[in-house]
Amino acid sequence: MGKSITEVLGIRYPILQGGMAWISESGLAAAVSNAGGAGIISTGGRDVDFVRREIRRARELTDKPFGANVMLMSPNKDEVIEAICEEKPDFVTMGAGNPVPYIDTFHEAGIKIIPVVPNVKLAKRVEEKGADAMVVEGMEAGGHIGSLTTMALMTEVLPEVSSIPVLVAGGIADGRGLAAALLMGAGGVQIGTRFLVAEECRVHPNMKQKLIEAIDTDTIVTGLTMRAAVRGVKNPFTEKFVALEYAGETPREELSAMVRGTNKLAAVDGDVENGMMQAGQSLLPLKKIEPAAVIIETMVKEAREALQKASEIKL
Repeated sequence: MGKSITEVLGIRYPILQGGMAWISESGLAAAVSNAGGAGIISTGGRDVDFVRREIRRARELTDKPFGANVMLMSPNKDEVIEAICEEKPDFVTMGAGNPVPYIDTFHEAGIKIIPVVPNVKLAKRVEEKGADAMVVEGMEAGGHIGSLTTMALMTEVLPEVSSIPVLVAGGIADGRGLAAALLMGAGGVQIGTRFLVAEECRVHPNMKQKLIEAIDTDTIVTGLTMRAAVRGVKNPFTEKFVALEYAGETPREELSAMVRGTNKLAAVDGDVENGMMQAGQSLLPLKKIEPAAVIIETMVKEAREALQKASEIKL
């Protein structure tokens, strides 16, 4: 097994909370960090004032390591990166683009960098460039997704990267998933969807309830034919969108306009009929609203039990 993210970040458990746009704020990030994981503030869709305010607030709420997430598709990414370098969270995760040109920038500011990568080629590039760790995220994840599954990424990336921790994301929502990733050689996991039902998560109560009610087959991918695949929970909006997308008669510009602002509509405004409820495939573990600390302790307990059982298996 390679190096653990616990060594790199100085945290108790190898668990990162995913950076979810409009959702991952200082309260959730601090709660996860205080519970032994590493919380992350999402900057996607936010202005620089928000970024500065939330990093400062997180620092007031926890003395443990926490990070910020940068979405490289954001039009104001350069201003956000500059603000992060000045405010200095402990680390940054970065996806939806090429992270390589920014690694030195964060290191010069004394900030660890953990890119999110979709394949072996980019994994090797960010390792060579000196990233502190990386995340590989399978298509089981919520939000923007790639084309490879979590198992395929673990199978193919983990043997190719040896000098830094590789964290695994996508469909991991309980301790068995954490144990599986560790057994495959991962240095930790990144989890988003499970934390949507944390008490400290400010996602709208309507969306939390829909997530708790959801069954295993309730996610859907929009934008797949447009090379802009996003996974979320089925609702009237997503069903209509996918029908139009695959009918092939609606211009791409019109489809793109349809999805604009729908993440916030569901997550912040609570419109679970017309908004896009971004979430991953592993929905059944989302059974109730509980503190982030309980979620993490439960996952760690489950992982320890799973690893113990695995050690007793005879082959």
